[in-house]
Amino acid sequence: MTDSPSPPPASASSDLLRDGDSGPAVVALQQRLSSLGYWLGSADGKYGDATRQAVVAFQKIAGLDRDGVVGPRTAAALKVATTPQARPAQSRTVEIDLRRQVLFVVSGGRVTWAFNTSTGGGYVYYHDGQRHVAVTPTGVFEVTRQVDGWDHSPLGWLWRPKYFNGGVAVHGYEEVPAYPASHGCVRVGIAAMNWLWTAIPVGTPVIVY
Repeated sequence: MTDSPSPPPASASSDLLRDGDSGPAVVALQQRLSSLGYWLGSADGKYGDATRQAVVAFQKIAGLDRDGVVGPRTAAALKVATTPQARPAQSRTVEIDLRRQVLFVVSGGRVTWAFNTSTGGGYVYYHDGQRHVAVTPTGVFEVTRQVDGWDHSPLGWLWRPKYFNGGVAVHGYEEVPAYPASHGCVRVGIAAMNWLWTAIPVGTPVIVY
């Protein structure tokens, strides 16, 4: 009796690209996403969390299933896609689109980078005996304060938060699902927040719609 062969290492040789894959096809995917304005860090050929988050952001904009996997429909959409459009703005701003669950960094009216995000989940929760609804407020705000590290808020730990409306912040989080899930803050990935830290200083306008 012979031993069963070991499975091949993860690679990007199939019709699907997903978390854990690696190789030239992943590099090509990363370069295409970056050229369209979806932030994922460097094109290192490894399909990790930052790449998956970028794929989810693209799928949200394209109206596709938000599974973070590049299958035939996502691959076809990538071939014809253009950079996402922002609302008219002259200065550097942050836009948060609640319907599509994406965050844009905008400069001169153009999207420079797009990020997957998860905002208020709309559920009821209780804190200090008070009833609250998990919503992200809409309107025009600005970053008023920030914490360079983990900040322990009343509802949990936030990575490098940029507060723009009281206790509501754009912040890094280890888990950023493809749907609204937060208490009201705007979650992005840890690596994404590390990049955003210098990109959106105190005073940056934040538009939520």
